[in-house]
Amino acid sequence: MKRVRILVSLMTILALDGVAAWAQKVNVDWDQTANFQGYGTYAWAKGTPAKNPLMDERIVAAVDKQLAAKGLRKVDSGTSPDLLVAYHASVNSKTQLDTTNMGGYGWGYGWGGGGSSTTTVKEIPVGELIVDIGDPKTKKMLWQGTATDTLSDNPQKNTDKIDKSVEDMFKKFPPPAKKLEDYGYGEALLHAAEPVGARENGSS
Repeated sequence: MKRVRILVSLMTILALDGVAAWAQKVNVDWDQTANFQGYGTYAWAKGTPAKNPLMDERIVAAVDKQLAAKGLRKVDSGTSPDLLVAYHASVNSKTQLDTTNMGGYGWGYGWGGGGSSTTTVKEIPVGELIVDIGDPKTKKMLWQGTATDTLSDNPQKNTDKIDKSVEDMFKKFPPPAKKLEDYGYGEALLHAAEPVGARENGSS
């Protein structure tokens, strides 16, 4: 009985590890020196769109929705927008091994019993979405969001994954503003802002 429990525990751990390996991953990065205040409009720039025109429209719509929620207004690229937005989509494949136990307690010698197993190899399609936001005036990249997730044969499931990935990306847009102390100026500026009398009393 103990051997069976150990075997079940190991199989559970491996199954959970496999699920975690294919879970959605979202990362963001941005220019730490940039001031994100004051941007009001954006326009789309050329990127690497999804080959499926319907998916292309859904990605653009998902990004538009998040930017509108942040108070940004979409304009034509010829109207001097404050920001330029582009996205890049690609599909790669990852190898997944699926092992099925054919009965018994066996999992190789030493586990007791004479079970056997079969392993099948699957190529899992994995989509990657990158959203870039830059300043057309300074020609600098300001912010980038990256998301990867497995793709489904069901278009609606893929649409839901796109919406979730983009929503998670833009939870950190605009990035949190740096505090004065983050720049190393906090204590000096706070001291300078004190009334003269308070500084004199503190120094006496």
